[in-house]
Amino acid sequence: MRRRDFIASVAGVAAAFPLVARAQLAMPVIGFINGTIAEKYAAYVAAFREGLQESGFIEGQNVTIQYYWADGKYDQLPTIAAEVVRRQVTVIVANTPPNIAVKKATDTIPRWSSPPPAIPYRSVSSPI
Repeated sequence: MRRRDFIASVAGVAAAFPLVARAQLAMPVIGFINGTIAEKYAAYVAAFREGLQESGFIEGQNVTIQYYWADGKYDQLPTIAAEVVRRQVTVIVANTPPNIAVKKATDTIPRWSSPPPAIPYRSVSSPI
């Protein structure tokens, strides 16, 4: 190997290392999809965050949550699900009927379907 080729390959690895290190340190992203309006689910979102925190995940510190609300416009759910999949989130949390749209949109991103309101979110182990 010529000296120039060697130096170029070492420089290429050195230049790529910060990108690899940053990718490994990236926070997991939860795509949270709900078919209703945010105000109706405020208590459940608070319980969801609390459950994550009990599992060691704190929003904004070591996990990011992206919220998507259909505001009762269920015909928009396939578009919303496609957008969440396009953003390549780590896991998708959805209630029914959004979880049906998510299931049709992806089979590679892990999905978690939220339980009915009578069961608190925090009863579930870490979704990540």
